[in-house]
Amino acid sequence: MQNLIHNVTGQWQVSALSASETPHWQTDKTWQAGLPLCVTVDVEPEPVWQTASLIGIDFPAFTDGRGLSLATLIRRIGYKGDLRALGAIHEDVLHYMVRCGFTSFLLPEDCDPAVALACIAPYTEFYQGSVIQPAPLYQRRARG
Repeated sequence: MQNLIHNVTGQWQVSALSASETPHWQTDKTWQAGLPLCVTVDVEPEPVWQTASLIGIDFPAFTDGRGLSLATLIRRIGYKGDLRALGAIHEDVLHYMVRCGFTSFLLPEDCDPAVALACIAPYTEFYQGSVIQPAPLYQRRARG
């Protein structure tokens, strides 16, 4: 059984995901509107994906950052639903994934959910803008 970390009303929670709860993923070649879509990191996002019930990005390796860029592009085309990281993800980069627009993570079997939860929000503020907070810190803070 794998662990799913997801954001529920602003709070990150861990839940065990059984095989029966696993979405019936469709690939970008077979996908139809309203169904869960699972894509690889090398696809180009399509505006029609906005109608997906869930989008999963499958990371082939921990060192492959293309999924982060793809997540940002998917958010920029207007997708507002659950964006899930799948595959070879690691606790160390979860906070980057959140800033790129991910809202859930299917942890590999060897990941400790408690460690992963602690890694999601290691900082209270960021200087740079992101998908979830476009304005940089200097624009968010009042001067004076």
